Amino acid sequence: MIAHINQLLVNALGPMGPLMVIGGLGVFLVLLTLPTILKKGPEPFDKLKNQRVANNTPALIGLRNDKKGGAVDKLQKFSTFLEPQNAEEMTASRLKMQRAGYRAKNAVQLFHFSQLILGIGLLIVGVIYTLYVQTQHDVTTQMMVICTIGPGAAGYYLPQYWVQRRIQERQDQIISGFPDALDMMLVCVEAGQSLDQSLMRVAKESRAGYPALADEFDTVAHEVKAGKERIAVLKDMSERVGIADVSSFVTTLVQSATFGTSISEALRVYSAEMRDKRVLRAEEKANTLPTKLTLGTMLFTVPPLMIILIGPSVHGISKTLNGG
Repeated sequence: MIAHINQLLVNALGPMGPLMVIGGLGVFLVLLTLPTILKKGPEPFDKLKNQRVANNTPALIGLRNDKKGGAVDKLQKFSTFLEPQNAEEMTASRLKMQRAGYRAKNAVQLFHFSQLILGIGLLIVGVIYTLYVQTQHDVTTQMMVICTIGPGAAGYYLPQYWVQRRIQERQDQIISGFPDALDMMLVCVEAGQSLDQSLMRVAKESRAGYPALADEFDTVAHEVKAGKERIAVLKDMSERVGIADVSSFVTTLVQSATFGTSISEALRVYSAEMRDKRVLRAEEKANTLPTKLTLGTMLFTVPPLMIILIGPSVHGISKTLNGG
């Protein structure tokens, strides 16, 4: 009976038919058992905490659960498998998501969940596509492996690529708007406003052009207003942004607060330095243009020119050789 089934699979799907069926069955079983394996039971201390808070303020607990929503609670059950268990890796992952602009509590879980779903989903799509192509004509083993594993790998790394792109876009936006923000902050401080008021004003005025920079300044202003120490808040912003210019700015403000020097004077010197750096960046980009244009010139100018200059001579020589 087994030999008969094997022969039927070979006739229907080709020589790799039995292996493909076994692989598909394995993927199906993995997907079938994955929810059971990933399901995380409630922690005993969490149960005690929820019971204690529920006894004190049951209405508040119901309101909090309504705000969270079912999706967050479901992801929280699988947090053991959807987020790093090492504290350092978890901190690095959360910092990476914050730099990309995703500051939700479950941002790391959503990131790993999207990797899991896209990886498995595109892997299944690749298997289906490979089976369909194999029914039409013979497919080599190498091509079958590429068509099967390639989409799964692409789906797994797609969220990572998206996050890296978001980080780069936000950093470029912050670097572009930082000199203007410092000039505006200097004007506000010299007009008599405090540093916290200046940060809120700069955030409000720069939101239209540089929303990422406005979000960072808003975060700093609200954390200081909530009672957190200003130096700690500024250092957190420096680490959260990950830009050398912002780190230097934070160091300048910390030194000014430590030694009691004038903040307006420190801002004036540093804003002038940032303007100079912006001019240097523009000059650097302008200096790289000839090198970038060389490639376009070589590709789109030289070949037509060579055809125009050498083409008639080559045509004449070929006619002479054929005539001779």
